[in-house]
Amino acid sequence: MKKKPLFELLIISFLSLAHSSPPPCNTSDHALLSRAFASVSGFNVSHFLNHSKPNCSIHDINLSSRNLTGTVAWKYLKNMTHLRTLDLSNNSISGSVSPIMWLLPSLVEINLARNRIGGAIGLPKSVPFSFSSLRKVDLSFNRFRNFASLSNLHNLTYLNLSHNNFQSVFFPLWFTDLTNLEYLDISGCNISGNLRPISGLKFLKYLDIQSNRFTGNFPVDFPPLGNLNFLNISFNNFSGYLESKYVTKFGNSSFTNSGNFITRNTTNTNAPALHIKTQPPGPARKPENRGTNTNPTKITKPRKKLILVTSIASSSFIFLLIGALAFYMCKKRKTAGQKKWSISKPIQTPFRVEKSGPFSFETESGSSWVADIREPTSASVVMFEKPLINLTFKDLIAATSHFGKESLLAEGRCGPLYRAVLPGDLHVAIKVLENARRLSHDDAVSMFEDFSKLKHPNLLPVSGYCIAGKEKLVLYEFMGNGDLHRWLHELPTGAHNVEDWSTDTWEIQNGPHITSPEKMEWHTRHLIAVGVARGLAYLHHAQSKPVVHGHLVSSNILLADDFEPRITGFALSRDRVGGSTEEDVYNFGVVLVELLAGQSGSIEWIRRLVKDGQGVNALDSRLRGCGDSVSEMVECLRVGYLCTAEAPGKRPTMQQVVGLLKDIHPSP
Repeated sequence: MKKKPLFELLIISFLSLAHSSPPPCNTSDHALLSRAFASVSGFNVSHFLNHSKPNCSIHDINLSSRNLTGTVAWKYLKNMTHLRTLDLSNNSISGSVSPIMWLLPSLVEINLARNRIGGAIGLPKSVPFSFSSLRKVDLSFNRFRNFASLSNLHNLTYLNLSHNNFQSVFFPLWFTDLTNLEYLDISGCNISGNLRPISGLKFLKYLDIQSNRFTGNFPVDFPPLGNLNFLNISFNNFSGYLESKYVTKFGNSSFTNSGNFITRNTTNTNAPALHIKTQPPGPARKPENRGTNTNPTKITKPRKKLILVTSIASSSFIFLLIGALAFYMCKKRKTAGQKKWSISKPIQTPFRVEKSGPFSFETESGSSWVADIREPTSASVVMFEKPLINLTFKDLIAATSHFGKESLLAEGRCGPLYRAVLPGDLHVAIKVLENARRLSHDDAVSMFEDFSKLKHPNLLPVSGYCIAGKEKLVLYEFMGNGDLHRWLHELPTGAHNVEDWSTDTWEIQNGPHITSPEKMEWHTRHLIAVGVARGLAYLHHAQSKPVVHGHLVSSNILLADDFEPRITGFALSRDRVGGSTEEDVYNFGVVLVELLAGQSGSIEWIRRLVKDGQGVNALDSRLRGCGDSVSEMVECLRVGYLCTAEAPGKRPTMQQVVGLLKDIHPSP
């Protein structure tokens, strides 16, 4: 009698275990993923179906560089309890990140770099903190504006928040809780305050805080410098004692315009400079003789071999032609929604005049700007090339759909950028100059008129301007290919036209004999490098006094239809204090290195490779497929090395840079 209940108990236990075990493969995680990305264009859940585990749970979401656009419904990801890594980098995802993402217990790595995500980072105070397994977070090159809190991320070792715009937000105190942090990059974020919250981070090995508004005492407010392998505090406002041993360890460029220091010489900081062997002006070099016998009397190759080689070459050309036609037809069929950089007329909604100003406009990241005028027709638009056109601020509102998000091209440090088609079929880009609000009306007019006189094929001309209260809007010619940064980092390899693939071409200036995508891209990049150098040389040397750009970055270089570069943003240089032509040369060197390496933010590492004769290891992997051009690419990297010399006096002038780059002849 006693065995029967025991037997029944075992049966019940077995059934309960069977019931709680994972069911046969269902699509629960896939359904959640589909809902999360339902509003994201370019997403395809089938990428995950072939790699599912027996229980159908998804551990890794890797959707980097998939041309995704739209917003993610983060709430559906919270139930994916096995999710460990989330990589959505190098896309065009917008919106904000839900606090839910910082609470997923299994998540180890989040990479959302190079998107259009805004809002705040972290958990609001009202949300109770819980344990987090996150060890790596990369939110760089986005549009975040504010901090919440990440104090619950005690296991975090890697944090990259660089190149966001936190609008002079003070450095948060919760950084003291990130005690295991080894890598911290908050460069180019416009953050204020001091670094005392991280002074106790003993495991920190990499610290980049350049281009902010930090104050405080160096090195007292810093983490232990003896543990750091990399440090850059340039373009801040520190004070204190700068010992030469730190300059020796981290390099002079790590302390450029970093504040007011009392220097202490404790070591010898002199180091040998790297020089470039240049050619004298003249015709291009003849190809090196690599052992081929050029004596016609000794050519004894069989005729059959010549016929065989000719046949193979002809067959290759036919296959290439068929492939190109197939590629053309495939891309021609892709007529999905137009992207923002395409040259098409925005939908103009009827404009209703409000009772009175001011007129407020909100951007995609949640920030806003205000035109403090009573009537939109009271602020006229001045067009330099077509002065007889009568336009006002009202026309700009109508042409941009009330400066709506559908007309918003980008949001940078200096303000939002919109696209518009004005009456008369004028395609323009409209930039709101946030850092020019303190300029008086007369000073702004003088600035715009001065820069409208700068005429060069590699400068994007100022077409016009509008002053609406304190807001200054500048109008440029619209460039349908977008900016250099987007072309390098956000588009597929070899993409020549970012909107209409039917206009792709494998010929730019060197004829139809250039056939490989790698070589094509190298010729394009060399063309861009020479053009930017020429435009900057014009600013520095063609005027009665040098015009300093002050903020030359890849996003300030736009690309015309033939990929001739156009420098923009130089109209903002009056707002910068202490800028110099040497600083412009340094920034050009950074852009040149980015152009060859295909990445930004690693200038010191690449300089070390070039100095050690290993520049080939720094080249963009997309450029390494053409061996006979590698030496030319490395030579370009050497020019970038010279331009980024630590001592400003050792940097070449832009006229010299133009000569160096023109002496590098891309192989046909």
